[in-house]
Parts: sequence; structure tokens; C-alpha cells
Amino acid sequence: MNDKEKNRTIRKATKADMADIMQVMETAKTIMRAIGNMNQWKDGYPSEAVIEADMQRDGGYVIEDSGRVVSYFAFLPSPEPTYRTISGGEWLDDEKPYHVVHRIASYPDVHHVFSDIMEFCFDADPNIRIDTHRDNTIMQHNLTKHGFTYCGIIYLASGDERLAYQRLVE
Repeated sequence: MNDKEKNRTIRKATKADMADIMQVMETAKTIMRAIGNMNQWKDGYPSEAVIEADMQRDGGYVIEDSGRVVSYFAFLPSPEPTYRTISGGEWLDDEKPYHVVHRIASYPDVHHVFSDIMEFCFDADPNIRIDTHRDNTIMQHNLTKHGFTYCGIIYLASGDERLAYQRLVE
């Protein structure tokens, strides 16, 4: 860990963090649009209600760096309803319980956030699933870099498709 990361902590998000979380989300949307990802996280998504739902499920987390919220993610236990059916492939394992990581967002000047999140998540569960938008090339790169396997297509409740990935550490 370099000097910049020594003051970094991951903790449960609270309602008091909401303004900071929403600012991180807006910044992430700006980054997405700048790289050509025009269709993910639109129409007010993720809203405060979505973040509150993560917190109510005991799965909303922030990363603080020197006391400043610099990232948000959801780490939620299975089952994930939209993962019941997968097209064009299959899960690496479809029997073991798993956790899902959703809504990863951070400021662009904060580095190694994805690695920090994955370390935290795999310390809690060796079986992680993630989905991402086809246009989210940054996330696809990070998933491949961190040993995730592309498993197929899942569909959100809205009908939108997502690329589905899983990493199972045995």
C-alpha cells in the first residue's frame, strides 16, 4: 500500500453519508459519459432510494481516504433475482451461495479502489458475481484483470441486458 492508501478504510455506509455518496455517483456518471458509456446509470439511477435499500440490506459501503468519502459500493448476499437466468453461457457454480457487488463508484483521482473492494469482498466470500453494462469498458477491464470469468448475459427487471461475471476462489 502506498502512502496515499494508508489512510483508506472501508466501512458500512450510513444515511449521514448520503450527500457524499451521491456526489461520488454523479462523478462516476460523468466518467462513464466521457468514455462513451451513455446508457448506464441514467434517469436518476442510482437514486438515494436505491442506496438506502443497499443500507437496509446491510450491504452499502463507503471507502474513506483520510476521512473523506471517495467511493461507494454495494456488497449483497445471494440470491440476486436477475441472476436466476443466464443466457449464452452459465455460472461457474450455480449451487453455492454467493455475494453480488453492485454500484461501484469512485472519484477519478483515487486509485486502486477496485482492488481494495475486491480484497474486502473476497475476504468475506470466495464466490462473487458482478454484472456490467456492455459499454462499461473500464469495469470489464477491471473484472478481467482481477480474475473474473465472463459467464453470459443476464437481464435486469427493466429488461436491459448486462454482461455477467463470476469469480470463485476455491
